[in-house]
Amino acid sequence: MKFFVDTADTADIKELAATGLLDGVTTNPSLILKAGRPMTEVIAEICALVDGPVSAEVTATDAEAMIAEGRKLAEIADNIAIKLPLTLDGLKACRVLTGEGRMVNVTLCFSANQALLAAKAGATFISPFIGRLDDINTDGMDLIREIRVIYDNYGFETEILAASIRSANHVKECALVGADVATVPPAVLKGLVKHPLTDKGLEQFLADWAKTGQSIL
Repeated sequence: MKFFVDTADTADIKELAATGLLDGVTTNPSLILKAGRPMTEVIAEICALVDGPVSAEVTATDAEAMIAEGRKLAEIADNIAIKLPLTLDGLKACRVLTGEGRMVNVTLCFSANQALLAAKAGATFISPFIGRLDDINTDGMDLIREIRVIYDNYGFETEILAASIRSANHVKECALVGADVATVPPAVLKGLVKHPLTDKGLEQFLADWAKTGQSIL
């Protein structure tokens, strides 16, 4: 499974990119607001930090304007994935932009039927929002399972990009049911490496090593 980080904080992105585990970045208008800088400036900096897809979201709501904004965003860097909402106009724009050879991430997906339409429109990525479904007492992971079955049934190449991930358990469950990508907040991604028994074991090993009085270097 690929790991994207869901943030516009370039310091976090730089830190995570250095691990070699980061495959891409997703942003949205809310994250750009938190960054407190011009969108194009932030996106350009992110694209220079990672080789993988960087999702930049349009703000228009009609197809023609979405297409124009998408083309403008794509000029920032070669690894831009244009982020479009899952509406009829968004799907129209998706068909045009993917037809031009551009990466498109169709976002705000909450049903398998929506995901089916996005795949038929040629989306590079579909972003089902797990956490927001959980918030309304619906199992968001069921949606990932349903999309996986549908895409496999028909050989769609659209990648399932699990979004609105809130915990390490969400990441594990996404991997178990076959999501292609998980986009996670920096804190969750960093937290995946943590386990109390790992910390305890390392502490013991280091204490015993110190008693030997030896040095590797």
